[in-house]
Amino acid sequence: MSPAFGKCYDPTGAMHGIPTFPWKYAPDGYVTRRQLRARRLRPGGQQVAAQVMRRSRSRKAGVLVAYLYRLDLAKPVRPMTPSRAAALAKAMLARRTCPQCQVDAGHCIPTSLGMCPVCAYPEEQRAA
Repeated sequence: MSPAFGKCYDPTGAMHGIPTFPWKYAPDGYVTRRQLRARRLRPGGQQVAAQVMRRSRSRKAGVLVAYLYRLDLAKPVRPMTPSRAAALAKAMLARRTCPQCQVDAGHCIPTSLGMCPVCAYPEEQRAA
């Protein structure tokens, strides 16, 4: 067993507090949030049951961690109601509307600019 593999293998949780497995070696019955969502499920209030871990040079801590949830305790995703759909549409309209010119940009306004590109760079628009 390689040293990197050994640091990530802790099925009892003695070293990390929760059961820890190497990347792609999680036992059956444990899935990530994305895997739950792909199966149209949600964690449903359950605590993190385990984690998978791998080394990462780009991370400050040196490891990349993904939390795992038990598949048997997962609940189905709540259905979209008309009021939730309306609230979502209203929120997305607010993200697309420029606060400067009040025009729907057709896409989400960049948060780095805080306004549509036409309002953020007016001199470039006149030159073109």
